[in-house]
Amino acid sequence: MCPIKSLDELKALRDKLKTDIDVREAGEAEGNIKVIVGMATCGIAAGARETMLAMLEEINKLGIKNVTIVQSGCMGSCYAEPTVELRFPGQEPILYGNVNSEKGREIVTKHIKDGELVQNLIIGRPFETV
Repeated sequence: MCPIKSLDELKALRDKLKTDIDVREAGEAEGNIKVIVGMATCGIAAGARETMLAMLEEINKLGIKNVTIVQSGCMGSCYAEPTVELRFPGQEPILYGNVNSEKGREIVTKHIKDGELVQNLIIGRPFETV
């Protein structure tokens, strides 16, 4: 039983999914904000997939174009999963913890859109990459 009942519904679904994919695969364009969602086993078990989808939905809803969302493996903060790291060009990365769908939307609205840190979700700075 298929929930899609018309060609128009199928086209609308295709367009929505294409927009989601465009945000996720925008690449490392210069000036893009990078959102990294921890999707190791612990992150997935804690709801990271739902968090990432909620953030994608909010980014699309707000029409934000300069964001790249990527998945990563373990980010070393299993106690605070789901974890989301934000990297703004020219700034130190911020690591958010215990980010459910609702909190992910809040991060998009406050931090990405308005430039305001969501202080109560910050768990620190990510590990330095060597």
